[in-house]
Amino acid sequence: MRLPFVPRPSTRAFIREARRTPGYSLFDWVHGYVYGRWPHLYIAIGIGEHPIARRAGPVIARLNRLARRGRAHKAGRAPDQRAPAGRGMADTYHGKVVTLEAATQLIRVEQDVNLGDLEQIIPYSTARDIVLRNPDHIVVIDCPCRSARANPCLPLDVCLIVGEPFASFIAEHQPARSRWITRDEAEQILREEHGRGHVHHAFFKDAMLGRFYAICNCCECCCGAMGAHRNGVPMLAASGYVSAVDDELCAGCGECIDVCQFAALSLVDGVSKVDWDACMGCGVCVDHCATGALSLMRDEGKGIPLEMRALLEPAH
Repeated sequence: MRLPFVPRPSTRAFIREARRTPGYSLFDWVHGYVYGRWPHLYIAIGIGEHPIARRAGPVIARLNRLARRGRAHKAGRAPDQRAPAGRGMADTYHGKVVTLEAATQLIRVEQDVNLGDLEQIIPYSTARDIVLRNPDHIVVIDCPCRSARANPCLPLDVCLIVGEPFASFIAEHQPARSRWITRDEAEQILREEHGRGHVHHAFFKDAMLGRFYAICNCCECCCGAMGAHRNGVPMLAASGYVSAVDDELCAGCGECIDVCQFAALSLVDGVSKVDWDACMGCGVCVDHCATGALSLMRDEGKGIPLEMRALLEPAH
């Protein structure tokens, strides 16, 4: 792969890693480079908050068709054979809801990790690997979704980029909007965002080498993925848990309803009730219940949790 410029060190590292990634095409690399180089512009266009989004609709649609054609080739389908219904952006960029404990485990990994083919945990046809190199390399960046909004939730610096080559790439190309942080600082951000009622998502993208690369702390009013999820685009997978209510302990205060980012809770006859289909098992409501009436229960119908301790146990 010859490039008409002298790439920065982090870009060279990205290229080296791309060459080692099976099935990663030049189109994928260009897509990943643009996404990582200009994430705020990319997301602002993607969620329709940038003027370009209104003018470049046909171009964006054409690029999406090219991406689908590339994925069809990888999957062994004929070039003119359509991808399964419901695919598109959701097949390239998506998140797994994780509890605060699970998010903390992701930034507390002590060694390099290579976990592939996690389709049972991350139920997507692409971007389902966890390959953590230098997992202690963590960068926090201003949330592209919040930054694109006219009146965003604050603070902005809440998106965690974990491991290499992603952390160095973002730090080198986004020096004004990112900074290196320690694991303790990352955990503090997670706790503070959890306290604000925001949801932790482990994000994967096929253009980012088909891997886990970030933990975002999301609110339903700003997050593009949550907005797409509400509109029926399957960009988010549930945590593997569902919220449960102890009717005898519920005080009917409505605090859980106020903090639920998925509109999965309501008051019925003075008691909180859970909409099983809507609940993603993030656990925010549990930690905002003063009476302890809410808890998370494991539910196989909600998938398998993304919990690093359990995933790493077979390797020891």
